[in-house]
Amino acid sequence: METWQAVAIGIIPSIGVGAIFWFAMRSVIRADRNERAALAEEDAKAAAAQASPAGDDAAAETADEPRQA
Repeated sequence: METWQAVAIGIIPSIGVGAIFWFAMRSVIRADRNERAALAEEDAKAAAAQASPAGDDAAAETADEPRQA
């Protein structure tokens, strides 16, 4: 029985550190995925806003010239 206790004492810390690493990497990957999705959504909104006319002066604008305030 002493041998199994020694093995458990040796393995449990490694399993704990591995679990902490796994949770940390999982949260980093999820955060990156969510950030990429949010950026893609913002880009899609910006592209849609740029493609649709914004008002009466939108006809005077061209794609090459930015609107001056």
